Amino acid sequence: MNQDQKLRVGVIGVGYLGRFHAQKYAAMPDVTLVGVADIDPARAEAVAKECGTVPFADYRALLAQTDAVSIVVPTIHHHQTAMTCLEHGVDILLEKPMTTTLAEADEVIALAAAKRLIVQVGHLERFNPAVLAVQPLLRNPLFIEAHRLSVFKNRGTDVDVILDLMIHDIDIILSMVGSPIQSIHTVGAPVVTQLTDIANARIIFENGCTANITVSRISLDSVRKMRIFQPGRYLAVDFSKKEVMAVRLKPGSENGIPTPLPDVSLHGFKEQDVLELELREFVENVRLRRTPTVSGGEGRRALEVALSVISQIKENQGRFAHLLSAEGNFGFVNAP
Repeated sequence: MNQDQKLRVGVIGVGYLGRFHAQKYAAMPDVTLVGVADIDPARAEAVAKECGTVPFADYRALLAQTDAVSIVVPTIHHHQTAMTCLEHGVDILLEKPMTTTLAEADEVIALAAAKRLIVQVGHLERFNPAVLAVQPLLRNPLFIEAHRLSVFKNRGTDVDVILDLMIHDIDIILSMVGSPIQSIHTVGAPVVTQLTDIANARIIFENGCTANITVSRISLDSVRKMRIFQPGRYLAVDFSKKEVMAVRLKPGSENGIPTPLPDVSLHGFKEQDVLELELREFVENVRLRRTPTVSGGEGRRALEVALSVISQIKENQGRFAHLLSAEGNFGFVNAP
């Protein structure tokens, strides 16, 4: 591609998140937002009007005019949509989780490799300024504790809380630790939907690091934090504030007595827009034919762990199935 040419980009699926993709692309001076596609014609038309582009009811009509697309459709449609885009020779940014099964992920990765196309997976938190700031501070993490709690939203309930929320922290932790997993121990339960709404996974890595991840989508408050304990330093990552607090002990004295004192420093880039960073990298990856930070392989790795967590939770839930059956469908959102 001529570097002076504008990159032709489209967005497939312009619901809550897809609309933001379209807005960001429309604002990029080196990108032409060719169009947006959605199965809801009124929604496609409204977003197209807002972003100064063309609406499409069928995304396949958009592909002949684009170099790259963001795929922001429900997870169950990721595989088919991604395969169609790749078959048309279009690079893709595929929202997380990349697919519903590992077999589907493998097909997407294989087709992209065969056609030398780019697959970037939309693990947005990898571009959070706090995650970027913590990278140079990491030194052999020993214990990681993550909490990702969200107030209930009816959006996203087509998947359980592991694929909705926990997969973010799974992906980040896998990138930090860089070691094979030795074992996973889980617990989880449905509370307001018929899928798992609250869960905990304890992941033990072969290098000795342990990660404890708790997620909930039925909290009264939103919390997105991670604590990392490593030799000589404690790191507190606040994804919402886009900030990292690093704490270590330094030589000091109190009343003339040598006493280690805490040395606290703050790191982060609060002014940066997370989605814009992700989409800007995607655009540059397409232009330079560069491997994404979150490639198809990285997305598959996070999906594999998430599916293992889901499988184990389902097995464990058998122990209290009688409690769920006693309640019937009472209190469940979207219960049949």
